[in-house]
Amino acid sequence: MSHLSSPPPRHKGEHKGHGLPRGSERGSSSRDKDRSVTVSSSGPMPAGGKGSRTNCSPSTPQKVPNRLINEKSPYLLQHAYNPVDWYPWGQEAFDKARKENKPIFLSVGYSTCHWCHMMEEESFQNEEIGRLLSEDFVSVKVDREERPDVDKVYMTFVQATSSGGGWPMNVWLTPNLQPFVGGTYFPLEDGLTRVGFRTVLLRIREQWKQNKNTLLENSQRVTAALLARSEISMGDRQLPPSGATMNSRCFQQLDEGYDEEYGGFAEAPKFPTPVILSFLFSYWLSHRLTQDGSRAQQMALHTLKMMANGGIRDHVGQGFHRYSTDRQWHIPHFEKMLYDQAQLAVAYSQAFQISGDEFYSDVARGILQYVARNLSHRSGGFCSAEDADSPPERGMQPKEGAFYVWTVKEVQQLLSEPVPGATEPLTSGQLLMKHYGLTEAGNISPSQDPKGELHGRNVLTVRYSLELTAARFGLDVEAVRTLLNTGLEKLFQARKHRPRPHLDSKMLASWNGLMVSGFAVTGAVLGLERLINYATNGAKFLKRHMFDVASGRLMRTCYAGSGGTVEHSNPPCWGFLEDYAFVVRGLLDLYEASQESSWLEWALRLQDAQDRLFWDSQGGGYFCSEAELGAGLPLRLKDDQDGAEPSANSVSAHNLLRLHGFTGHKDWMDKCVSLLTAFSERLRRVPVALPEMVRALSAHQQTLKQIVICGDPQAKDTKALLQCVHSIYIPNKVLILANGDPSSFLSRQLPFLSTLQRLEDRATAYVCENQACSMPITEPCELRKLLHQ
Repeated sequence: MSHLSSPPPRHKGEHKGHGLPRGSERGSSSRDKDRSVTVSSSGPMPAGGKGSRTNCSPSTPQKVPNRLINEKSPYLLQHAYNPVDWYPWGQEAFDKARKENKPIFLSVGYSTCHWCHMMEEESFQNEEIGRLLSEDFVSVKVDREERPDVDKVYMTFVQATSSGGGWPMNVWLTPNLQPFVGGTYFPLEDGLTRVGFRTVLLRIREQWKQNKNTLLENSQRVTAALLARSEISMGDRQLPPSGATMNSRCFQQLDEGYDEEYGGFAEAPKFPTPVILSFLFSYWLSHRLTQDGSRAQQMALHTLKMMANGGIRDHVGQGFHRYSTDRQWHIPHFEKMLYDQAQLAVAYSQAFQISGDEFYSDVARGILQYVARNLSHRSGGFCSAEDADSPPERGMQPKEGAFYVWTVKEVQQLLSEPVPGATEPLTSGQLLMKHYGLTEAGNISPSQDPKGELHGRNVLTVRYSLELTAARFGLDVEAVRTLLNTGLEKLFQARKHRPRPHLDSKMLASWNGLMVSGFAVTGAVLGLERLINYATNGAKFLKRHMFDVASGRLMRTCYAGSGGTVEHSNPPCWGFLEDYAFVVRGLLDLYEASQESSWLEWALRLQDAQDRLFWDSQGGGYFCSEAELGAGLPLRLKDDQDGAEPSANSVSAHNLLRLHGFTGHKDWMDKCVSLLTAFSERLRRVPVALPEMVRALSAHQQTLKQIVICGDPQAKDTKALLQCVHSIYIPNKVLILANGDPSSFLSRQLPFLSTLQRLEDRATAYVCENQACSMPITEPCELRKLLHQ
């Protein structure tokens, strides 16, 4: 169901199952047929009667702020003037619920969430709803990006007791924080097939008064069942399953759900799926002489090309929107998330490594250009997201996509100059409109725009190849390329005068870690030092603003203050597993790109902290949150699905393998084996739900390459060998620079490095596997041959 359709989709924005094809257990990305609200309950609810309904019309928002005005989260601040007695997540709210014996109403979302905006405008700004929530419930508002642990626990309940989940997520809890009713977006009033929010509140209020004991018993029973169901442990298993078998099964499940024509892995909505694309590239590498290997490569490259040509990519300002509402990647849900940009930059860089096609490297560069221009903070950090909604003109109500869509008239006025040499009268605007599929009536289907807000407007999407467009008008291909690029630049300059979408200026350690990887990997692959510098500045930001030296812990969040400053909440929000895992990955990628060993040293220290804070010494694997931080929550989970972001356990498995390759520390290899063993049942049952972990499993059961370059890091011959390595797709490797100093950090970790010498005082490469190294190599072409074997 399109995000522009009515009723709205079950899923607003990303969640665990998005983009996964058939075979994943939870959060299928198929359409929710004509359901506007997901409601789940741990016990029966009365039907309720129409006679109790009164008119509930919204009034002017209250000007007196509630206690959320003291928070830093942009999402919580968006609700600071609601006529609701909101509490942030914390002991004050829990104590009030227990003292007054009231249920807790927990509402979870994020600041760029379209349906969160809708529910806030329809319900939370409503005076009567405000009174109900304030008098009969203890109302708690949570930014899911600040507290992913709270979000995961209660999303597990909503997904387990209904047909899906998404945001906003609304859950009713007992004073002991156990859930008993949950749902996603609720319209204000009842519809023919929909239960309105007001009705739900009245029913729950009545049930709490009349059948509270039953609700409590049902809640305890459901919580116990969720606890048993969510347990991930080694049990009596000693080893993980066969990597080759899981690899094959995961590929087959993906192949079954693949869209041959448009790429991707579902009908609609369609999501960018970097974890799946990464798996397919890895699968190709280990099966490249087989038909399945060729098929995997084609699936990934075709998907990336169709996405880049579609409207899900912002052809004017670059970067990718959150997802496509249709099978063709044409009409997007327009918000832009930092984690998508980070992962897609890597995916397109890998596509370039594999194919040599500069189409993919151009897309990767465009993504990072967008991030540098629109999501970068003066401190070196990266902001979280840009909203889907913005006012078409100043002073107007925000509409989804208003910043990004175009009318034919606008384009004609901006690009009116004639094109010389065409076989018919042609302006540069007409050329651009032909190539990108713009029409007078607009190219957005009425079914995707029921309110008519986007009538006559267009989303740019590539309809023809440059060659076909050139042939259509008798023009040279390069001339058409130049004309289109010039036209897009003029649209970009004109778009600057429109009101911009809201920027969520919150900075998260986890997403900044992903972005460090995005800049580091792309910069290394393309040989662009300026991109590596962005990664370096991102890592410096993390160490300066999001790392507590005294405790050795990461902080989860910080916020853009006035004048380019950085602010923190008080008390600080400490990091979760994903913060450590993604930052460690970013630092390892940055070390390989920059050869600055200080980043590798910090990665080791953070891994030690992660092991101390999150490792399950009995069952194996990592918990998502610290035991102390999650105190009171009914579940302590291990995330078991690679979705819009990879599972932190999947990333940790890769990190542990790489750290073992960099240091030889056996403890990290043992932890990796225990982690993979703990997830054995999940891997066997639904490998397609964990493609990133399947990759780690395969890497563990294959041989990690230690590629050692002996040389002066500033010398041309050293840089030539390093660039040779970066230009080749080798996911299962560590790249080490040995500068000849026996007291260096890496020489202390890996004593064998001191035995590797430069040949004739030239930069020299060694490829080591299973504690044996190749003959010395000084020529990049010879190294390339060896690495391609």
